[in-house]
Amino acid sequence: MKENSVEVTFAGSPLTLMGNEIKVGDKAPDFKAVGAGLNPVKLSDFTGKVVVIAVYPSVDTGICVLQNRRFNSELDQLNGAIILSISCDLPFAQSRFCDAEGLKNIITISDHKDLDFGGKYGFVIKELRLLARGTVIIDAAGIVRYVEHVTEITHEPNYEAAIAAVKSL
Repeated sequence: MKENSVEVTFAGSPLTLMGNEIKVGDKAPDFKAVGAGLNPVKLSDFTGKVVVIAVYPSVDTGICVLQNRRFNSELDQLNGAIILSISCDLPFAQSRFCDAEGLKNIITISDHKDLDFGGKYGFVIKELRLLARGTVIIDAAGIVRYVEHVTEITHEPNYEAAIAAVKSL
């Protein structure tokens, strides 16, 4: 996996992102991850739908909790979009987290096994083998329409810009 040019930090310390740097206008590469019950989940399972991919390092951090709560609560504004919430957490931890938080509108998937999403979209943090925080929005035709790599991982994504991007589709 190659380094990409996106610059992110954790508490001010630089990190190296690995994988292909996804850009607006790209055809969204299909990827495979693991969902609840250890079932495979692919982006192509959602063909024909607008997909919001909420990327985060771990459900065990406060900012990641806020990010998942916020995207879960924003679903009504997203015009029928699907929200895939992806990290390298194991599916068991993701399910426990969603149950404890009452999150019913997001679909959690784990990139832990193969880092297939992270490698194809450029979100793998080399130093930690986790995913960086960010958002990717894919339109119903499978074209990437919005990408945000949160430059400081301890910060939340730009929800307003992501919601506006979905509403524009």
